[in-house]
Amino acid sequence: MMQFPYELFIALRYLKAKKRHKAISLNTFVSIAGVSLGVATLIATLAVMTGFSENLRDKILGANAHVIVQNIKSSGIADYIDVTSRIKKLPHVVSAAPFIQNEVMLTSRGSATGTVIRGIEPELEENVTDISKTLKLGNIRSLTTGLTKDDEHYPGMILGLELSRHLGVTFGDTINIVSPMGKIGPLGMVPKFRRFAVVGIFDSGMYEYDAKLAYISIKDAQDFFNIEDVVSAIAIKVDDIFDAKKISRDIETTLGPSFWARDWMDLNRNLFSALKLEKMVMFIILILIVLVATFNIIGTLTMIVIEKAREIAILKTMGATNRGIMRIFMIQGIIIGIAGTVIGVPLGYGISLLIENFYTLPADVYYISQIPVRMRISDLVLVASAAVVISLFATLYPSWQAAKLDPVEALRYE
Repeated sequence: MMQFPYELFIALRYLKAKKRHKAISLNTFVSIAGVSLGVATLIATLAVMTGFSENLRDKILGANAHVIVQNIKSSGIADYIDVTSRIKKLPHVVSAAPFIQNEVMLTSRGSATGTVIRGIEPELEENVTDISKTLKLGNIRSLTTGLTKDDEHYPGMILGLELSRHLGVTFGDTINIVSPMGKIGPLGMVPKFRRFAVVGIFDSGMYEYDAKLAYISIKDAQDFFNIEDVVSAIAIKVDDIFDAKKISRDIETTLGPSFWARDWMDLNRNLFSALKLEKMVMFIILILIVLVATFNIIGTLTMIVIEKAREIAILKTMGATNRGIMRIFMIQGIIIGIAGTVIGVPLGYGISLLIENFYTLPADVYYISQIPVRMRISDLVLVASAAVVISLFATLYPSWQAAKLDPVEALRYE
């Protein structure tokens, strides 16, 4: 029959109430509850922040490429067909597509707004971004075919959902593109405009894109902006988004000094750096909650040491060493820490699910309408380990106080 160390047996006994040994003491219950709440709060917060960061990343990469290649000269890329072909041959490059990007004014039925126009090749763009997956109405191929309405043919345009609502247009309606960079007339620069038909509406789930982005075909963009057979940049999709920086350096080496490549992290450096810093700071701040909870452990063990002074003295007279007495109270603290962690982890998971399913956000302020939750095993292990280690450190002083107790003094008045 396996025998447990006497330190473990006594530690478990001391966790119970004095009068009712079958019930857990109130002080022990409060200590466990404090650790549980601290762990649950930390897990829920990290899950929300991780979810928000990953959700934002996915939405950004859904509307944008992993790597963007541009010509150092502002004139754009003239030999883009050859450049695109060379890029596709590189390792880890999944696909590449040229595009044109410019800022214009869209007008319709008395409404007007500034918009980013992106000219794309529909067949190639489908392999680089998720624009075709986010379409609620229409087909991306309609950009090249356009739309015939009232016996007149119009080139096609795909709008973001929020942009279409702001302009009051839907599938099949016509809309004007106005560019300030037109021809120079007697009175100065004359704005250039052209009428397009709405052949699709997309909903990326990110307000910033849905309200400020529209697509036309690359040929229509070249005609409208009068830039002949030139593109602004080349969008690239890679097989590993976290290896995009290295791949971008390989692309620059292959194409030569006339080109420069930026990966998605460089393009959104400020945003993701802020999110990473915020997560780290929140972890440090919220770990203080667990630290506060450990003060309950210190208080509980200190009270037990005072209450059990006579029993500690008797144990010493029976041969218990100082190290053995320390182990008794350290085991108590570790049991409290582990119990609080075991309860806190599923509690934090439950809180996270409640936040994700029942809490909403204004999409125009926070980009998304619901709070996403992502739980990483590494975060759970980190939180659980930190809680147990902090609980262990909280036992050191009370355990040391118990170990140095003089049995003669403790039993003098007994």
